[in-house]
Amino acid sequence: MTIRELSNMNDGGPRPRALTVVRQEQTLGAGRDLEFGLELLARAKSGDIGPTLRLYRPAPTVAFGQRDTRLPGFKAAALACRANGFEPLVRRAGGRAAAYHEGTLVVDHIEPDADAIAGSKTRFGYFGELFADALRRVGVRAAVGEIPGEYCPGEFSVHGTDPSDGAHRVKLVGTAQRVVAGGWLFSSVIVVENSQPIRKVLTDSYAALGLDWDPATAGAVDDLVPGVDVAAVEEALLSVYAGHAPLRTASFSSLGA
Repeated sequence: MTIRELSNMNDGGPRPRALTVVRQEQTLGAGRDLEFGLELLARAKSGDIGPTLRLYRPAPTVAFGQRDTRLPGFKAAALACRANGFEPLVRRAGGRAAAYHEGTLVVDHIEPDADAIAGSKTRFGYFGELFADALRRVGVRAAVGEIPGEYCPGEFSVHGTDPSDGAHRVKLVGTAQRVVAGGWLFSSVIVVENSQPIRKVLTDSYAALGLDWDPATAGAVDDLVPGVDVAAVEEALLSVYAGHAPLRTASFSSLGA
């Protein structure tokens, strides 16, 4: 499947429209980073921007799901995040708490789409395979599918297998989607480096929420393939994307942040 087939984003020609790649070199702050993705979605819906891929390394953040806020331990979980140096936020998408920091790569893919709702589930499978392909290019034994005990569990999580222990799998990519009439935002977090702080803040947060999970499922790419960094994963990801749609680059300032 191509991006054109996925989103029907074509100009009437044989090729999909170009995907504009924008690298955000510095975080805007945890809350602003999250909200800016939604602003880009609104602009895509209105026709102000076309298909856009926003890449950035975030400030330390724990993004809670809406259900988490209704648990009696939510306030304690938020305090645990701050004690660990992470900003607690509530995202509009579903799921449970997920953590990320400067050693992760956030990928916001935004598309104008007249029939955005129809392809919502298809996108999860499509992008799961796309990210797994990118991770294989840096040496990870990557696959798509939920692993028992993972944080923020999802059918289309991307995980990697420990080369020294085939029974040990770790979650490497979590995905979330926001769909509105006229467009969609598919946001993914790839954990590449320094998994220990993520494991620690999730352990404390999930304990406060009263949710069971297995901390051994939280890891990073460099736990499985030592020496791989965020830049290498970004390069592999863009190489995969280039096989699906023409890419062009633009400065982050062009988005008017």
